[in-house]
Formats: sequence, structure tokens, C-alpha cells
Amino acid sequence: MTARALDPQLQQPISPVLVPRPWGTWGIRFVAISYLAMMIVLPLTAIVKTAFQAGPVAFLHELASPIAWEALKLTLLVSTITCVINTVMGTLTAYVLVRFEFPGRRLLNALVDLPFAIPTLVTGIMLVVLYGPQGIASAWLEGLGIQVIFAKPGIVLALLLVTFPFVIRSVQPGLIEAEKDQEEAAFTLGASKWGTVYRIVLPTLLPAILTGRLLSFARAVGEFGSVIIVAGNIPGITLTAPVYVYGQIESDNQQGASAVSVILMTLSFTLMLTVDWMQQRKEEVRHAG
Repeated sequence: MTARALDPQLQQPISPVLVPRPWGTWGIRFVAISYLAMMIVLPLTAIVKTAFQAGPVAFLHELASPIAWEALKLTLLVSTITCVINTVMGTLTAYVLVRFEFPGRRLLNALVDLPFAIPTLVTGIMLVVLYGPQGIASAWLEGLGIQVIFAKPGIVLALLLVTFPFVIRSVQPGLIEAEKDQEEAAFTLGASKWGTVYRIVLPTLLPAILTGRLLSFARAVGEFGSVIIVAGNIPGITLTAPVYVYGQIESDNQQGASAVSVILMTLSFTLMLTVDWMQQRKEEVRHAG
């Protein structure tokens, strides 16, 4: 027999209060699942179907195209370089923003999110204005024999700017939660600053750093707007996979565009699943501790 709560004054059972749910439980589920299917599942199904509509052999043939293959390799190369630089500089920036007080700190912390707010096409234009042939720094770069715009360095710079916040925003919460007493104790015992960072700070932040690194890589793989402005889009030299996909759509080759898109989506989706798994593991460790 189910026990019921008693009114403290009347000593009588209190009837449970039923909170009405709009449309009922199944109505809410149906609306949410339908919206998810319409926005994500249907487009994914359509692009996979188009990629394999002529069979696996045709799919592999599209990927084996020299231009498509070089575009994929270039995308992975510049994304990896971007990921490595962002991991180091993003972690360092997050540490400075959390652990140090200095004039303009709040403004700098707000500017970190600026790449999220501005259109990526604007990011590309900014880089062209600064580093392009008629740009502010063009004379200095020409004197050093360095070409940034319409070359691989320009692609890397664009990706660095677009993905800059990911590592910082992933690492900052970990630094805020970390106990500063351990760092101060290490200093007291004679440890150097870099030794303290290497032995105390980095092991604590490693899951957050890896999460930001994967997010940065996934974002770099799919970047289009800024890259199409700064790269020059030369096949086999500066043509990235997202820009290649755009070119194939313009050429009415939907299967070729879909084939490369499936590879990019699979890579990004795998990285997102990895990030989600790492975050779940972090929560489990936190609750266990």
C-alpha cells in the first residue's frame, strides 16, 4: 500500500497535486523529435543518399579525384596546425585571464568572444586589408619575402582567428574551479613557475584542454567564409575541402560535393562524440570525487 503524506494540522491524507502538462507527455516528445528530424536528420539523410546514389565505387571515385584529395589533405593539414597553435596559446591566454589582474583584463576577456559574433566573411576581409597586396603590412611582408594572403599562411591565420575562443573558453572554467592553494604550496616548496605549471596546473586542465582542442579542430575543418576570401582557392595549392564543395555545387556536381561533405561531417561528428564522451567522463569523475 502506497504511503501518503498527512496534513500536519488535520492529520488527513493530502491529495497529490497533478500539474497539467501542455499537449501531454507524448505531445512534447513528438514536437521535439519532429523538429530534430526536420532540422538535422533529414538533411543528413539527403546528403548521404546523394553521395552514395551511384554506389560505393562512384563515391570512392569522387574522393579519389586529385583535386578533391588535395583539398582534403590541405584541410587536415591547416586544421592540425591551427589546433596545435590554439592549444598552446589558448591555454596560456586562459591562464593569464584567470590568474592575473591587470588593466584591461575585462575588456580582453570580452574580446575573446568576438570571433563568435562577427561574420566569418568579415574576418577574411580584415585579414586581406591587413596582409593583402595593398594591405597595411604588405610592404613589410614583401621585404621579408613572405606571402600571407592567397597562400597557406593566410588560411592558417583565418582559422586561428575563427577558432581562437574554443580552447580559452574550455580551459577557463577548469582554472576557476582549480585550487590555487596547490600552486602556492608548490612555490613555497621551491618549485619554479614553469615546473608548477607542468606538474600541478596542466594535469588538472588536461581534459578541458583536449576538449577545446577537439572543438577547435572540428571548427577549422568546416570553415568556409573566411577561407574563401583569403585563400585564392587555387586547386592543389590553396583550395580547401569546404571551398571545393562549394565549387562542385556551382558546377552542378552534387554527388562530388556530397561525397566530400560526408567525409567532413563524419570527421566532425566523430570529434563531437569524443568531446561529449570526455565531458561525461569529467562529470562522472567529479561526482565520484
